[in-house]
Amino acid sequence: MPRPVTLFTGQWADLPIEKMARKTKEFGYDGIELACWGDHFEVDKALSDDGYCRAKRDLLDSLDLQCHAISAHLVGQAVCDIIDERHKAILPPHVWGDGKPEGVNKRAAEELKNTARAAKKFGISTVNGFTGSSIWHLLYSFPPVSGKMIDDGFKLFAERFHPILDVFAECGVKFALEVHPTEIAFDVYTAERALAALDHRPEFGFNFDPSHLIWQGVDPVEFIRAFPDRIYHVHVKDAIVTLNGKSGILASHINFGDPRRGWDFRSPGRGSVNFEEIIRALNVINYQGPLSVEWEDSGMEREFGAREAATFVRSKDFAPSGRAFDAAFEKA
Repeated sequence: MPRPVTLFTGQWADLPIEKMARKTKEFGYDGIELACWGDHFEVDKALSDDGYCRAKRDLLDSLDLQCHAISAHLVGQAVCDIIDERHKAILPPHVWGDGKPEGVNKRAAEELKNTARAAKKFGISTVNGFTGSSIWHLLYSFPPVSGKMIDDGFKLFAERFHPILDVFAECGVKFALEVHPTEIAFDVYTAERALAALDHRPEFGFNFDPSHLIWQGVDPVEFIRAFPDRIYHVHVKDAIVTLNGKSGILASHINFGDPRRGWDFRSPGRGSVNFEEIIRALNVINYQGPLSVEWEDSGMEREFGAREAATFVRSKDFAPSGRAFDAAFEKA
C-alpha cells in the first residue's frame, strides 16, 4: 500500500477550514495535517465543546480525507524560547496574556499539554511541533560560550518538556519535533543531545523535514539512518542553496523570497533534496506514515504548487522490494 499523501495547512491558515479541506481534496491529496491555528484545529474548543471533534471529523469524512497528525508549531516555539515581541504575532491571546516572558513560557507549556489531550479526543496519535530554544542565540561561539551554558540549555529543555511528555504518555500521543533552526535540535548532533536530555523517552521523536537540513549541509538521509525508530512523521519540503558570491548561508538578514538570500525554500522537486534516496531510506526503516507536503515557495503561486506537489510525491513514493533482484538464481 502506498503511503498517504497529505497536505499541512500551516501555510493556509488564512482560509477557513471548510474551504481549505475542499481545496486539499481538489488538489489531489489523500489527507490533511491540521495546524493548531486559524480555525483549522482549535485546542480550546476541542476540549470544551463535546461536538467539536466530531464535527471536524464529519467534515473530513465527507471529503474522504484522512488525518494522521495535528501540528502545534507556534505554541511549542514559546515553551523554551526567550520570549520577545515576535512571539505575540504567533501565539493565541490566551497564551500571550500580558506578554511577561515567564508567564508566556508556562502558558505555552500548558497549551501543549492540552494539545495532547485534544489529539486524543480527536483520535490522533501524533502532534508535530517545535520546542523553541533558550540557547539558539549562542550558536556562534563569540563572545566565548562555555560548555556549561549549552548544557544548561538542554537541562532547561528537559525540565520543561518532561511534564509535557508525561501528559503525552497519559494520552497515548507522541510529540514529533520538527528538527529546525531555532529549535533545541536542528541537526543530527543536537537531535542526539535532545533525546539524551529526555532519557530517550518514547513519547518524543521527530517530524522529519529535509528542507531544514539540506541548506545546512546535513544529508537528510543520514538523519533518517541516525534515528530509524524516532521518525514519527514526515514532511515533504524542498530547499535550495543560492549562494552568489555576495550572499552567505546565514541569509544576511534578508527575508524569504528575496533572490539575494543565500538559500530559500522551494516547491517539492524544484530544490536540492534528493527525494529518491529519502524514500529508499524510509523504506529501510519501514516508515508507513504519511508523506505530508508542507508547501513553501515564495516564488510560485501556491495553488499551482500544492497541486503539482501532490503529483510529485506520488511519483516518488514506492514500496520496497519483497525479494532480492537475483533470487531467480538461487538454488531450490
